[in-house]
Amino acid sequence: MRRLLALLCTSIAASAAASAAERTDRILIQGISAGTQTVVVEGDSRTRAEYSYNDRGRGDHIVATWTLDAAGIPVEYSGRGNDYMKAPVEEHFTLADGKASWKNRTEQGEKAVTAPAFYIPANAPLDYFGVLARALLKAPNHTLALLPAGEARIEPVDGVRVGSERIFELYLINGLDFQPSPIWIGPDGAMASVSTWVSVVPSGSEADIPAMMAAQEKQRNERSARLARELVHVPEGDLVIRHARLFDPRDLSVSESMSVLVRGERIVRVAPDAALEGVSADAEILDARGRFLLPGLWDNHQHFSELDGLLDLANGVTSARDMANDTDAFLQRVSRFEAGTEIGPRVLRAGIIDGTGELAGPTKMRADTAEDAIKHVDWYADHGYVQIKIYSSIKPELVPVIADRAHARGLRVSGHVPAFMSARQFVEAGADELQHINFIELNFLWPNVQETRNRDRFIKVAEHAREFTPDKPEVREFIAFLKKHHTVLDPTMGAFEGLFSGDPALPTPGLESVAPRFPPQIRRALLSGALEVPKGQEDAYREAFPAMLKLLKALHDAGIAIIPGTDGLAGYMLHHELELYAKAGIPNAEVLRMATLTSAEVMGVDQDRGVIAPGKLADMVLVDGDPTRNMADIRNVSTVLKGGRVYDPAAIEKALGIAARPGK
Repeated sequence: MRRLLALLCTSIAASAAASAAERTDRILIQGISAGTQTVVVEGDSRTRAEYSYNDRGRGDHIVATWTLDAAGIPVEYSGRGNDYMKAPVEEHFTLADGKASWKNRTEQGEKAVTAPAFYIPANAPLDYFGVLARALLKAPNHTLALLPAGEARIEPVDGVRVGSERIFELYLINGLDFQPSPIWIGPDGAMASVSTWVSVVPSGSEADIPAMMAAQEKQRNERSARLARELVHVPEGDLVIRHARLFDPRDLSVSESMSVLVRGERIVRVAPDAALEGVSADAEILDARGRFLLPGLWDNHQHFSELDGLLDLANGVTSARDMANDTDAFLQRVSRFEAGTEIGPRVLRAGIIDGTGELAGPTKMRADTAEDAIKHVDWYADHGYVQIKIYSSIKPELVPVIADRAHARGLRVSGHVPAFMSARQFVEAGADELQHINFIELNFLWPNVQETRNRDRFIKVAEHAREFTPDKPEVREFIAFLKKHHTVLDPTMGAFEGLFSGDPALPTPGLESVAPRFPPQIRRALLSGALEVPKGQEDAYREAFPAMLKLLKALHDAGIAIIPGTDGLAGYMLHHELELYAKAGIPNAEVLRMATLTSAEVMGVDQDRGVIAPGKLADMVLVDGDPTRNMADIRNVSTVLKGGRVYDPAAIEKALGIAARPGK
């Protein structure tokens, strides 16, 4: 392998020297063109890159330059522009006389450097990671220390070559994520990065993306299958959980000293420890030791990617709802969850439909006519989806067409409120559910704010949320309207706390305690994506999220069904979402009911899930502490069961490079 790497390094270096001075890459989101990356080599060591794309009015735009030493390691980097949420970016790094110095929106520091070390910017053009790959190929043992922290190592995936105009070879970089990060390197020094979400490839190589994706999926699936074998325990016979404090979301009770008999994937009997009967002599015993036992948790707003299943199970999430994804790799992943060849929760699927235009969502399911809308609904219904998610660019007149067809096919209807339509009109047109609490706030700004496909759906809420207190007549009236229509709310409160109340230099709110256990580069990626607060709007932004919590409490008190979802980091952010509901003043036991039984009832699967009772699926979570008294205890997941299979969260975290919790 070392000889292969040496030959590849020589080939790459020679080809790069002969390459053209300028290259244009295409940025695609779920296969749809979204922007470009232009890379200009200025001499032997200096490069200029411009990286820009549009994702529904959001998206990075970075212009950067960097200078490399003979080993391909940056000695200078400068970048300007804006990040994904359009906050301004200015970043500088220098390495001189054994001292590295850096400054960006979220970090500032310096460090003595006595050995080669590669600086990773906070917001860099994607080509910069090709620079890292090439430097790693030159480095001793193909390993480099990273700045500000961490270490990276590269290895080839032997024999994996793809390309029509260019031949790309697949490498894996360890140290940037919870799992090895794939990157493709071409013979002229070009790089490519592909995923089910964003892909960046040189112009002319777009047709190679499917083959690249297939090669990456093969490698990842092999790793996932290995982890699925190593990280699950399947009892050979009966399993008995003893000495548990059992939470019942039906009456919000907590019963001491309870036992649960599990046979196969189902619960057979629930009884006090001394009264449990029908246990076989060779039954496996799981001693809960007084831990809190509750039904498996739900996350009702996810967009599954490679590692979300593992993160969910590590945090007690045994049921989830995907609220928009691709229609190929995602369905295959769910099939692997179901087959047990990949670790993940039970997933219900919501299929997205949007209109057309530059602000349309990243989906191929786009409709401007009733015929197209009906065709897309039918496709989702035929492929086992249970819900349609209408997105922001759909023409308002198509909403009742979609809703009627979906309801006729037995599917629920929800979504973002489309632009040029109020939340009231959306519900009247047939929506059963609203995603994101900001669309309720926007209802109070109608008709002054109608264009909600852009950042106004965040900014205008930040500016005005504090004005709409639960005592206002228009607020009380709209809540009563939602109650009358039995409208469900998926509020994703944590997403708005990060936007409105986050500190760019700190982790996303809710991740402060867990982020230090993550690998260094993951910690950096989880810094808050807070909006830039305009001058003069400081008070409005500061008061926006507390006002939204008060609105959430008023919605709950009125009897609106609320189902927790994150639209963020899987598993860990769900715990914080529940903490926010408790912070809003909703009693803890009622919050736990939302995350278990209410979610199962809304999604129509309460015959199997949501309660620990005979005949139900054996989806359960053991927690140290008592979240009915202290919601933060929900984070202390010690054991997870999904269908009678037993998972150790600590073992899953270790496999992902996550450090053990303090004291464990």
